Amino acid sequence: MNAKASAKVNVQAGAQRDAPSDIAIDVHGLTKVFDGRTVVRDLSMQVKRGAIYGFLGPNGSGKTTTIRMLCGLLTPDKGEGTCLGYNIRTEADEIKLRVGYMTQKFSLYQDLSVRENLEFVARLYGVPNPVRAARDMIKRLGLDGREEQLAGLLSGGWKQRLALGACTLPNPQLLLLDEPTAGVDPKARREFWNEIHALAADGLTVLVSTHYMDEAERCHEIAYIAYGVLLTHGTVAEVIGRAGLATYTVSGENLNVLLHELDGKPGVDMVAPFGSSLHVSARDAAALERAIAPYRKKKGLTWEKSEPSLEDVFIDLMARAKDNFQ
Repeated sequence: MNAKASAKVNVQAGAQRDAPSDIAIDVHGLTKVFDGRTVVRDLSMQVKRGAIYGFLGPNGSGKTTTIRMLCGLLTPDKGEGTCLGYNIRTEADEIKLRVGYMTQKFSLYQDLSVRENLEFVARLYGVPNPVRAARDMIKRLGLDGREEQLAGLLSGGWKQRLALGACTLPNPQLLLLDEPTAGVDPKARREFWNEIHALAADGLTVLVSTHYMDEAERCHEIAYIAYGVLLTHGTVAEVIGRAGLATYTVSGENLNVLLHELDGKPGVDMVAPFGSSLHVSARDAAALERAIAPYRKKKGLTWEKSEPSLEDVFIDLMARAKDNFQ
């Protein structure tokens, strides 16, 4: 959430929809074109209330544009739908009042303290008793003892907590997170995701873009978008199951040599190193078996049939996607 750019917004305004549906976002055929290039093409999806929905895909693939259209921040050139019960075309202002946005770049006041930033945001959004609201948020996010520390002097992990507190302080119904943990250490990332799950358990719907596979696995559902096209979506198990990849894990000696021999070989769609092993995958299981047969007998190599990882699936999807810049 950018406090500087939100002075005219009051999330307390606007009447609530009666008897809200359990579907937070329901859109069909969304398309957006910039400068003659289609950045999102015929996208349809549903997001349940209280869900953590992850967006993944290569840089420049339309993830941010998609999220902005889903929540009424950007008008699609084609397509229809609702967000939080409001029409994304005709009631976008009502949607904006109910959205919290946490950007990748820290956007609060660097020369204000933690407490001052939160009190400012609370007053900006018309939150009752801003001093108490800021104090409660400080306690919830474990910022006790740092109330008077300048925001600009906080570490990356603490800045992240402060930003999350600021964009959830007005009690939005929908939270947008744009690669929120980039450059943050693993411990801070885990604590951040614990808080996101706690917020979702209270009914907050979360849309998050990320490049981290472990974070994708923490989402209730995920969507993979490549070059403007939604290639797959669902739970992690559903996405992996629909990929139809036959996969072997290979361990042993001279794996780098094996990687180069298998890479591009007919019947092998993907070879990727994973620690001290290789993942060898293909969509045609029979063709894969024929391709690797000569290597199964080599000494020093151990072949085990395994389940494809989420990263295997995404690498395969990306390899098959058409770059819309080309």
